[in-house]
Amino acid sequence: MYRSAARRLLPAVICRRPLRLRSPAPFAAPIEHRASFSADAAENAQNHNPRNAAAFNSSSSSDEGRNPRATARPKAHWQEEQARVLQASLRHVLRVGWTDAAMIAGAREVGISPSVVGSFPRKEAALVEFFMDDCLQKLIDIIDTKEDLKNLIPSHRVSKLVRIRLEMQAPYISKWPQALSIQAQPLNISTSFKQRAMLVDEIWHAAGDEGSDTDWYVKRTVLGGIYSTTELYMLTDTSADFQGTWAFLDERVRDAFDMKKTLQEVKYLAEAVGAGMGGPVQGFLKKILQG
Repeated sequence: MYRSAARRLLPAVICRRPLRLRSPAPFAAPIEHRASFSADAAENAQNHNPRNAAAFNSSSSSDEGRNPRATARPKAHWQEEQARVLQASLRHVLRVGWTDAAMIAGAREVGISPSVVGSFPRKEAALVEFFMDDCLQKLIDIIDTKEDLKNLIPSHRVSKLVRIRLEMQAPYISKWPQALSIQAQPLNISTSFKQRAMLVDEIWHAAGDEGSDTDWYVKRTVLGGIYSTTELYMLTDTSADFQGTWAFLDERVRDAFDMKKTLQEVKYLAEAVGAGMGGPVQGFLKKILQG
């Protein structure tokens, strides 16, 4: 349910590269945003290159057969030529923003006529959405290849994965308000919502969540709020290496998990009372918890 439900929330309304949505495993080192970040982070931040596009298409179909948990992948809408242009365009975002100019520069860089930019119906939105898909796929790869995440308690896993994902935006932090503005435009907001729903799905699943009841939606709503508020906090954070942002994130996640523990204790009490006094009391308390 955890992945298929996100896809049912909204139809796929744009061209987008395929994602290899797979069962989770753990976490890798974060990316960098300023000069003080690690060398590994800088290498990851520069990992947007045209060669990655073909790798996604080839590995997606092979992973489908191996993983029994995998659900149907989004249709591979990005044409190879478009993917090459978008990957190259990301290297020009810091100079000219999430704009047609970045896409034209990317096309020239890979030896394709700038007229290809006209094949994107929403241009700058396609660039932002491609970046979001690319980051989600990298997060999935991190989850699948790092074993140390399994040693963390769920709340720490959630914090780690949200931090890793947000650090992927760190190299573009000066231009990220523009990206958020593009995502919030009426023609783009449905796709933005769906991409974030899929991201929250992946993080919760990696944290070990297998729920399928009303609690499933509550958890994802809470985590979506944590992710968005931390993302906004990050835009105004002037602390070294975004330490203030990560402290804010850890506190929000800790509060969310404490609330979950409290609700779980009340649920157990409702079950105990229901067993001793009958179903009506239990049903009443259940409605309160779900309300």
